[in-house]
Amino acid sequence: MIPLRDNIPSRTTPVVGYLMIGVCAVVFLLQLRRPQMPEQYGMIPARIADPSQPVEVVDQRVRRTPQGLEVVRFKRPAAESPVPAWLTMFTCIFLHGGWLHILGNLWFLYVFGDNVEDRFGHLEFLLLYVGCGVAASAAHYLTNPASPIPTIGASGAIAGVMGAYFVLYPRAQVLTLVPVFIILYTVVLPAPLFLGIWFVIQLFQGTMAIHAAQQAGVAWWAHIGGFAVGAAAAWLTGGTRLQRPPVESRISSTNGRLRFR
Repeated sequence: MIPLRDNIPSRTTPVVGYLMIGVCAVVFLLQLRRPQMPEQYGMIPARIADPSQPVEVVDQRVRRTPQGLEVVRFKRPAAESPVPAWLTMFTCIFLHGGWLHILGNLWFLYVFGDNVEDRFGHLEFLLLYVGCGVAASAAHYLTNPASPIPTIGASGAIAGVMGAYFVLYPRAQVLTLVPVFIILYTVVLPAPLFLGIWFVIQLFQGTMAIHAAQQAGVAWWAHIGGFAVGAAAAWLTGGTRLQRPPVESRISSTNGRLRFR
């Protein structure tokens, strides 16, 4: 499911959200020129567990053989990090693994981030975003302390934003694109249902993968940890000065239908 837009207007310009989108985009462009950045600034749990020990990563190359193309996997030393190992729990949230990775993350931030920033304020939203990102890194580290695989992506921080949205806007509606084979459908879903399904998928996948010795691909527990911390932050600050009053959803007065911005 791909969220297209929601029906909650924002009273302020999401300055911090746009800033995070811009920073991630600039860093990604730098990555295209410096492919060693994920190993330098990404979080490698084994490096955090014991910074004195060298870390080996698995790499692969494609070579031509008489039988055709063959993928060869081999181990090599990971690129040295110019920052302390613990700091990569923060720097990793600005890196991404490819175009689909960054476009998907930043689109979710664009759809859900403006309303959360509107409720918290700019500085508080920045603290929420960074805090959820670091918490997501910690959750992944705790479930994979010996992994030599670099962990990168803003998914954990954005999951925190989604968790906060889940608590702050229980009556919101999300216009959602649902691909069914080659046919695209659009449906309107309650935001708690959309975000709840997303969280359950992360929890299921994380539970299935927790016993794996090496987990490549998706850091499921980073998503789970970020979402939980974001939801908890929104719930704990509810009714305090750290939150502005909610905004009513846009509903047409003539026919009661939802109007999406």
